[in-house]
Amino acid sequence: MQRNTAPFRADTVGSFLRPAAIKQAREQFAAGEIDATELRRVEDEAIRDVVAKQRENGLKVVTDGEFRRAWWHFDFFDGLEGVERYEADQGIQFNGVQTKARGVKVTGKLSFGNHPMLKDFRFLQSIAGDAVPKMTIPSPSVLHFRGGRNVIDSTVYPDLAAYFDDLAQTYKDAISAFYAAGCRYLQLDDTVWAYLCSEDQKRQIRERGDDPEELARIYARVLNKALEGKPADLTVGLHVCRGNFRSTWISEGGYEPVAEILFGTVNIDAFFLEYDNERSGGFEPLRFIKPGHQQVVLGLVTTKNGEQEDPAQVKARLAEAAKFVSLDQICLSPQCGFASTEEGNSLSEAQQWQKIRLVVDIANQVW
Repeated sequence: MQRNTAPFRADTVGSFLRPAAIKQAREQFAAGEIDATELRRVEDEAIRDVVAKQRENGLKVVTDGEFRRAWWHFDFFDGLEGVERYEADQGIQFNGVQTKARGVKVTGKLSFGNHPMLKDFRFLQSIAGDAVPKMTIPSPSVLHFRGGRNVIDSTVYPDLAAYFDDLAQTYKDAISAFYAAGCRYLQLDDTVWAYLCSEDQKRQIRERGDDPEELARIYARVLNKALEGKPADLTVGLHVCRGNFRSTWISEGGYEPVAEILFGTVNIDAFFLEYDNERSGGFEPLRFIKPGHQQVVLGLVTTKNGEQEDPAQVKARLAEAAKFVSLDQICLSPQCGFASTEEGNSLSEAQQWQKIRLVVDIANQVW
């Protein structure tokens, strides 16, 4: 029951703690002390090292750790045509802490264009060796959800239906472009589906004039349009995240409110789902995972702290999940990245690699 194709029985969400060299170089670049060429040289060296460490710790999949990014989402959106970053009035509110005040707005017609992250993927692929290089980008719903109508220029998109059509096409073009660059494993990171599971978040959605159920239908439709015609040998995963910033979170609630439409209708190859604590709810929503090809990658090992999980408990939870979806359709990973933003979570690099090794060891024993 081992897997030689993505997703792997032991997989990973993507981001890793930024080493000191990266943090220093980014500060120097911001201060004008080094140029972009020197910054990229430092990044290249650090990425070679993190790829080697992923392989040394038993992973068959590698990412670049998102080392060239400050944010898991804004850096990708910056590279799209028609999108601009701006200084927001306030940051994104997590549980007890707030991010830097940044935002993105749509000021022109959306398109993928010649995105700079294609170059980033090609570098990762060149150093991956016999591991599968995975590219991680934010999901299309993330570009719409937080600001909604207010951050989409109404002279460019007076009708939001046209905006969602262009959003789907932009991602369809992104999928094609990464595939042409050699990518065979692409992950879409998505906080929005988790917000649609949270009663508090749904209340906020209604207060701003949107309908959570209608948004779910729209986002599912956008994803499926983007995935139309996807090459058969390209694996696309969707990571559903409840928020991950300096070891804090935003939303809580099980997947039941969106399970039928998300698991039952969205044509994704693998769902990466957070199941590291009681905020995640039970495994019952997994009954909607379609039998056969589709995989569910359970995030049973937390990245929020360095405490090591008990392998016996993780195995017991895998067995519990297997009551609702075949064990052959289950994989294991950390619950999220270790550094969704450059600040990183509250654990050490040594603890980070212990977590990866734990995932690999458990997967080898179970499968």
